[in-house]
Amino acid sequence: MADLDLITVEVAYALPDRQKIIEVLVEPGTTAFQAAERSGIVKEFPEIDLDTAKMGLFGQAMGVKGLKPPREHELQSGDRVEIYRPLKADPKEVRRRRAEKAKGTEK
Repeated sequence: MADLDLITVEVAYALPDRQKIIEVLVEPGTTAFQAAERSGIVKEFPEIDLDTAKMGLFGQAMGVKGLKPPREHELQSGDRVEIYRPLKADPKEVRRRRAEKAKGTEK
């Protein structure tokens, strides 16, 4: 396959103190999951489990709101696959606690 047939995509992962964006040349029709595998990002961040990791495309989660899941979503040239870390706390629960605390201080 000639290089002209390949497209360029990025795979990104970030920790609070470190991030990595890897540019990958892939064939048209490559899925987000395949690009993440081919990027070798797991070598840099062994804690990533690609089978269970949530992924997104430019900040929009895959598998919801019209985007196919990572194993089905075919990438376009210039796409950036983002691999998300698991949440430490449920954002809804954090907001609920914050609201309860604020109610208690308003008296």
